[in-house]
Amino acid sequence: MNDGSELLKRLDQQLQVAQEDRNLDWIKESLQTAIEVELSTIPPYLCGLWSVKDDKSPVAQLILGIVNEEMLHAGLCCNMLTAIGGTPKIRMPAYPAHLPGHLGGSLEVYLGGLTPDYVQNVFMAIERPESPAERFEGAVTIGGFYSTLLAAFRRVRPPITGDHQLTAEHIGLTYTISEPRDIERAIRDIKEQGEGTGQSPDAVHTHHELGHYYRFGEIHHGKKLIRTWDGDWGYEGGPVPFPDASPMARVPMDGWAKATDPAKALLATFNQTYTDMLKLLEQAWGTGDQHKLGDAVGKMFALKDPAVQLMQLPLPAPATGNYGPDFRYLG
Repeated sequence: MNDGSELLKRLDQQLQVAQEDRNLDWIKESLQTAIEVELSTIPPYLCGLWSVKDDKSPVAQLILGIVNEEMLHAGLCCNMLTAIGGTPKIRMPAYPAHLPGHLGGSLEVYLGGLTPDYVQNVFMAIERPESPAERFEGAVTIGGFYSTLLAAFRRVRPPITGDHQLTAEHIGLTYTISEPRDIERAIRDIKEQGEGTGQSPDAVHTHHELGHYYRFGEIHHGKKLIRTWDGDWGYEGGPVPFPDASPMARVPMDGWAKATDPAKALLATFNQTYTDMLKLLEQAWGTGDQHKLGDAVGKMFALKDPAVQLMQLPLPAPATGNYGPDFRYLG
C-alpha cells in the first residue's frame, strides 16, 4: 500500500524512456502499472455506487456497469502481462491518493459519497479523454499511456504464450491473449470503454455505449448526451435524475483510525474481506487458478453489506456526514 505518489513517479519515469529503449522489460513494467491504474479507480467508484440509496436507479446501474468494465480492464492487463511471461502483482494505494488519471498531473482521488462535485472532480477527471481539447495542461491521459504501450508492443513484438490467463464472463472477460491482434483488441477495448475516443463520443464499443467519461458526464449534467441539430454533441437529451445518496464524508488521510464501535467493527470486517480479495486475485493470476478468481469475486460481493451499513452511521460531532469504507489493506 502507498499514497499513490510512488505509482505516479513510476509512470512518469516509464514515459520518459526513449522509444528505442522500450523493450520487453519496459512493456512488462508498464502493464503492471496499468493493472494498478485500473484497480485504483474501483474503490472511489464503489463508494459512489454504494452510497446511492436505490441500487436499482439508472445512475446506480450506470456506475455498476462502469465498475464491471474497470474490472474487465484490469483482467485484460493481467492476461496481457501473463501472456508475455510476467506475473501480475495486485497492489492498491491508500486513499486519498494521487493517481495517474493524468500522468504527471495533480489529480487527487479521494473516497466519498456521490455528489455532483464528486462525479466531476474525481470520476470525470480520472476518465478524461485523450484529446488536446480535453487534457489538463501539461498532463497525459490514461488513453495516451495505453497508446504508448501499444506502440511498444508493435515495435518489440514479444512472444505470446497462454500461461496463467483467466476468463470471467460476468464482467465480459471472454477472451485470452494468444496472438498480436488480441493485444490490439484488448487495448482498443480498454480505451474506448474507458475514456472514449480522443476526438468525440462517436467511437463506442461493442455494446454501443458511451465511454466512461461521457457516461459520468450525463450524471453530472443531469441529462443524456446526444447529437444536436448542428451535428455536435451536447448534454441536451432526456433527464438523468441525480439519486438520493447517503452523505458519506471524505475519508481522511489516515482512514477512520479513531473510529469506535459499531463503525470500528464494520471497518475491520470490510478491510479484512478487502485484503482477502486482493490476495486471492494475485494468487489466481499467479497460478492461472479459475477457482481462486471465483473466490475473489465472492469476497468482492461480500464488501457491499458492511460498506452500506457504515454509510448509515453518523460521524461523531463536530464532524459532519457519515462513515464509509476506507479500503485499507491489512497485510
